[in-house]
Amino acid sequence: MIPETASRLPIIQLRNITIRFGSQTVLEGLNLDIFPQDTLCVVGESGCGKTVLLKLMVGLLQPTSGEVLFEGAPLHTLSETALTQLRLRIGFLFQQAALFDSLTVFDNVAFGLRAKGGISEATIAATVRERLLEVGLPTTVASKMPAELSGGMRKRVGLARALALDPEVMLYDEPTTGLDPIMTDVINELILQTRLRRPVTSVIVTHELRTVQKCASRVVMLYPRSRLSAAEPQVLYDGPPSGLATANDPRVRQFVEGEARDRLQEMRENE
Repeated sequence: MIPETASRLPIIQLRNITIRFGSQTVLEGLNLDIFPQDTLCVVGESGCGKTVLLKLMVGLLQPTSGEVLFEGAPLHTLSETALTQLRLRIGFLFQQAALFDSLTVFDNVAFGLRAKGGISEATIAATVRERLLEVGLPTTVASKMPAELSGGMRKRVGLARALALDPEVMLYDEPTTGLDPIMTDVINELILQTRLRRPVTSVIVTHELRTVQKCASRVVMLYPRSRLSAAEPQVLYDGPPSGLATANDPRVRQFVEGEARDRLQEMRENE
């Protein structure tokens, strides 16, 4: 059993994070602790900063102010070499899988292992086979090019690539976008199995409430900064999935229920 949050130290911390792109503020004053072996789903409508949040966690983006810490170490203080070593401990499943189109499936999955160095080709080949089987793909797919794969297969190859380095943290950016309901459930099952097989910490950015209900131990809902007053926090909800439907904030319940009436009225008023 995973210990209570109160008795654990966060593996990732965001401290008073603000990030702006030009005149647009995407995140402001955000504080968030992510604990070992949690599965955190980050939800919210488009434009609230969910994917930006993931990129901050691995140093792909730098905050305008505030700091991101991994195991207590601020990312902005790390050398490029140390940051690269840190990223080898983190698996990232990008939107649309982000496979290298010029490489075979085998070489895509092997890419991180080869970049890490010091691993024999025999070990790499065995690991690639294991990871493909782990995500439900036959080893015969290894010689195919990404263009030959369906959307669901590309997602699974992307997951196999992310898992090849046995990461301590897995970041999923909209892992089920564009997939049919059956393949969505396949990906959700793979996320669950990954958590059961490894002591991994997972952060899942998603619009898919089926993913939230099936995978999450904790849910954070963000709201677009542009539609909040200066005093309002950007996190509207932080708690278990079971509390979403009965949350005090009506904007959380509207998101869960897919209720667009108030949002349509707001859009008309802003025209």
